[in-house]
Order: sequence, then C-alpha cells, then structure tokens
Amino acid sequence: MQRVLLLGTSGCHLCELAEQIINDSLSSNQAWLIDIIDIAEQEQWQAQFALLIPVLYHPESQKQLGWPFDLQQVNVFFNELSPRQIVGKEE
Repeated sequence: MQRVLLLGTSGCHLCELAEQIINDSLSSNQAWLIDIIDIAEQEQWQAQFALLIPVLYHPESQKQLGWPFDLQQVNVFFNELSPRQIVGKEE
C-alpha cells in the first residue's frame, strides 16, 4: 500500500472538500493510505504549504496536487504514481 499526505489545517472548509474528493477516489482505488496532516502542528510543512493548502502530497516522489482539484485530477494523480507494469516485446 502506498502512502500520500493530505496537508491542511483543522477548520479549513477547502480541506474538508478535498478530503471528500479523495475519499470518493479511494472508494474505487484501495491501493492508497491517506494521512491527514495538520500543518499548524507541523512546523516543517508550514513554510512550504501554508498558502497552498489543501495539498495532496506524495513524499516518496515529492509530487503534489494543489487545490483546486476535482475527482478526475485526483484519479490521474494516483494513476501517475502507481507502479506501471512493463510488458516485454514478443519476438
């Protein structure tokens, strides 16, 4: 299972909307674990993301999807991060 972060703050209406969109995406894609991070409690995230939240962030690749985003964009984000199967050429 791969892990991504939803960076936001408590009481953030846009962060709640983002969480709902991500949950809708996860209903059809169970390969992801989402950690919700309150950047107000995490100094290392504040400087980089305070003006951008909510942000969907993949720590391993450092790819991010910033607000505004919709269900289709979240699905594309997850698909781009999913390991690809390499199919060999037939000889």
